[in-house]
Amino acid sequence: MARWFRRKQEDDATESAGENTIESSQPEESSPETEDPSAENGVEPAFETTSGIFTYMRSRLQKTRKTLAGQIDRLVLGKKEIDQDVLEELEEVLITSDLGVATTQKLITSMEEKLHRRELTDADRLHIHLKDEIRRFLKVEASALDVTGHKPFVIMAVGVNGVGKTTTLAKLAFHYKQAGLRVMLVAADTFRAAATEQLSNWAERVEVELVKQSSGADPAAVVYDAMAAAQARGVDVVLIDTAGRLHTKVNLMEELKKIKRVISRQMDTAPHEVLLILDATTGQNAISQTHFFHQELTVTGLVLTKLDGTAKGGIVVGVCQEFQIPIRFIGLGEGLDELREFDPEQFAAALF
Repeated sequence: MARWFRRKQEDDATESAGENTIESSQPEESSPETEDPSAENGVEPAFETTSGIFTYMRSRLQKTRKTLAGQIDRLVLGKKEIDQDVLEELEEVLITSDLGVATTQKLITSMEEKLHRRELTDADRLHIHLKDEIRRFLKVEASALDVTGHKPFVIMAVGVNGVGKTTTLAKLAFHYKQAGLRVMLVAADTFRAAATEQLSNWAERVEVELVKQSSGADPAAVVYDAMAAAQARGVDVVLIDTAGRLHTKVNLMEELKKIKRVISRQMDTAPHEVLLILDATTGQNAISQTHFFHQELTVTGLVLTKLDGTAKGGIVVGVCQEFQIPIRFIGLGEGLDELREFDPEQFAAALF
């Protein structure tokens, strides 16, 4: 293992541990992806070709690409061959791009092996190897998210404050309605009156059904009523919004577990998907959040929001590699159609 990594590993781990205890104080509605739905939608024309989608994604990931690929290009500029010193500098680039300590270690170890076998001969080979390894890390073995397998198909969204859960669910509602499905939104965040109002506005705008109760109601009771209504009305997809939770607070996690149990009692196969919403701009804190939520709720899929506004997009690679949980969607903008299904091939290609 290169010298820089050995020197920095302990310090980075200590700093990350300190950050992981901090709860986001940003209210959900204040984030860029949670603006009032009465604002202009900003929906761009849908891209129908593979090249169009790739160009769009590449433009949205500009900050991440500039940080990762740009620094790598500067690192190898003028280098006729790759040596151990280059790999040591590359470690710093990968860590500062938020790929994470564990993922960086695996990438560097792999490249050291290639170097010793004389397979990493120049900058072009370095780029090819990095892209291949990142693509491999992103390809998590998991079943595709097929919402037609159950009726209703129940998706429970969880995450800390400020990550954009409510807006993400509105975008999912739009996504599935566009596919011709009957969708229901459930306002199970009863702790903030603004959250219920926000989801109500989105439901009206997207033109989908909404189940809600008054502020302060038992979230589990709201979910109970919603499940009964969805089954009676022949709803295809149920999207449950939950209150933001600090992942290290046991009592708050217990509330989410209670909601999950209520769902299962109403329909023994549900929830069919537990989506953890992560804000890509938080970088390494996303690792800690994933660990705690997965430990308590068995997360089945991830959504990375705000990727268009961060240079820390490398966290996508780190989370995938470390937890082997598939990324289902990524947020590339504020428009309703800018929550896109995650494609590992396109994402890896767009980074370089």
